Amino acid sequence: MAVDYTVIVVYLAGMLAMGWWGMRRARSKSEFLVAGRRLGPAMYSGTMAAIVLGGASTIGGVGLGYRYGLSGAWMVFTIGLGLLALSVFFSARIARLKVYTVSEMLDLRYGGRAGVISGVVMWAYTLMLAVTSTIAYATIFDVLFDMNRTLAIVLGGSIVVAYSTLGGMWSITLTDMVQFVVKTIGVLLLLLPIAVVKAGGFGEMRAKLPTTYFDPLGIGGETIFTYVLIYTFGMLIGQDIWQRVFTARSDTTARWGGTVAGTYCLAYALAGAVIGTAAKVLYPNLANADDAFATIVKDELPVGVRGLVLAAALAAVMSTSSGALIACATVANNDIWSRLRGRPVEGERDEVRGNRVFILVMGVAVIGTAIALNNVVEALTVAYNLLVGGLLVPILGGLLWKRGTAQGALASVTVGGLAVIGLMAGYGILANEPVYYGLLASLVVYVAVSLATPATDTAVLEAWRDRLAGRGEVLEPVPAPR
Repeated sequence: MAVDYTVIVVYLAGMLAMGWWGMRRARSKSEFLVAGRRLGPAMYSGTMAAIVLGGASTIGGVGLGYRYGLSGAWMVFTIGLGLLALSVFFSARIARLKVYTVSEMLDLRYGGRAGVISGVVMWAYTLMLAVTSTIAYATIFDVLFDMNRTLAIVLGGSIVVAYSTLGGMWSITLTDMVQFVVKTIGVLLLLLPIAVVKAGGFGEMRAKLPTTYFDPLGIGGETIFTYVLIYTFGMLIGQDIWQRVFTARSDTTARWGGTVAGTYCLAYALAGAVIGTAAKVLYPNLANADDAFATIVKDELPVGVRGLVLAAALAAVMSTSSGALIACATVANNDIWSRLRGRPVEGERDEVRGNRVFILVMGVAVIGTAIALNNVVEALTVAYNLLVGGLLVPILGGLLWKRGTAQGALASVTVGGLAVIGLMAGYGILANEPVYYGLLASLVVYVAVSLATPATDTAVLEAWRDRLAGRGEVLEPVPAPR
């Protein structure tokens, strides 16, 4: 394992080095939070694919393939569909807004009265998303070093917190680009063909497994519908995704770069399902389907390649973890703390320092919560249920329906969020009903209250239309030369 260990250690050291490099570039709020809004198509596509394809998409995607066969691709496939929909229909308009958070967009659209409560819901979502990614370190480091769970979470989480705190979005962008390359080589170019060959090829896989393993809808129509509702729509409104859209150099970059990333996600979804199906042939009696990825990597791959593939899994987890962490800190600072404090910071340098402090504090909170929790699926379900049930309607309503009002948006967020929480308590966290009924309640309340209250002020709507069209933009400060 010495060669494998060396590969992983070099990889982790490289992540920290990139954090140090990013610190030298992040000298303004814009540079720190959205990489100066300067990413071109290649880097934008790679980093967007990296953030949406995390540990759940890699380890969990292979596990679903092990359990259901090719239809296990649907979870990651719906993530790709959501990214495609966001890129084609909304990303250009979102990029032109020149904001930092989803709540700032709601303030622009509804006249400055929807930010705090939506910020709290978005903060809860990004926190839980970061926690689920951090928990996944335990699985990977256990395979690598037979490491204690708590120590694994602290080690992996500390590295992500370190490079994210140092350089903000510049560090995260650079590390995500490396992680995208490592993930592509490790999973698509190495693990996928090796797993299929070790399983005897597709003919042997068909002969040894039930026909349901090769049915595209074998996982069940209700499950697919729930994935679409949670993940496809979740991709449209998450702060972690929008914050990457804000990094695009232009609205064209956001549209076409995101389309490439979404298409990559579809290929990644199929690859994970095929790897899981091959693992079912090789290891038909695993106690836990989510162990399929680690088992096939540990037992079937040669030295060196094994280290690279495990680095790919680590890359998947780190990219989602760092993206969720900076999103969580941005929302906590910009949408909650700054509004409660009621006074602006003194300047751009203070803004960078303040955001660094919030990333560090949120990072410590994420690591502590990850140590206390154990069920990744439940934590991720809570995060997406809150996001979709509480924020989908007011965000898409604001983008698509000019009659929506601030009162309708606030009522929608409040009722939808509380309904989801209450229904999860009643039906269970993993039940489908909370997001179904919570989303329906949010929609009904949004429409009813908006129609029952005065329309949004004409001046607010005019300013909103100007920003959507790229007019009336807030100028980004240019860092002073050193």
